[in-house]
Amino acid sequence: MATFNLKINGKLQKVEVDPTTPMLWVLRDHLDLQGTKYGCGIAQCGACTVHLDGIAVRSCQLPVSAVGKQAVTTIEGLSAHGDHPVQKAWIEHDVAQCGYCQAGQIMSAASLLKMNPRPSDADIDAAMSGNICRCGTYTRIKAAIRSAANR
Repeated sequence: MATFNLKINGKLQKVEVDPTTPMLWVLRDHLDLQGTKYGCGIAQCGACTVHLDGIAVRSCQLPVSAVGKQAVTTIEGLSAHGDHPVQKAWIEHDVAQCGYCQAGQIMSAASLLKMNPRPSDADIDAAMSGNICRCGTYTRIKAAIRSAANR
């Protein structure tokens, strides 16, 4: 076990865990941040996406020891009142069906728009290609991202 001082959603959090523990489990099991979901465990589905200094990463494969002083943002920390432009667009375009993948989808989309405020369709496809939606709402996801980009 080791002690880590992590910056999660703007707050310093102290956890004592094995250094190889994936951030997904630190967030869910040690910090009670349940918004980040377990999907595949091999960084292929995107359900566990969080931001590491603003960059979308898969938390199921990110060991806590690799975080260092970088800021981690989860879906709970994206906006205080669920009013991030991507979250608003998701509602307007009625994106979610089962909802399981949505936190990861939103986090990937928010990271894309932070880095590229006016993405092309090809940019959106590339940025979102690591997020799988079992319900197949890809058309609505793309429309919501375009809408959020225009805000």
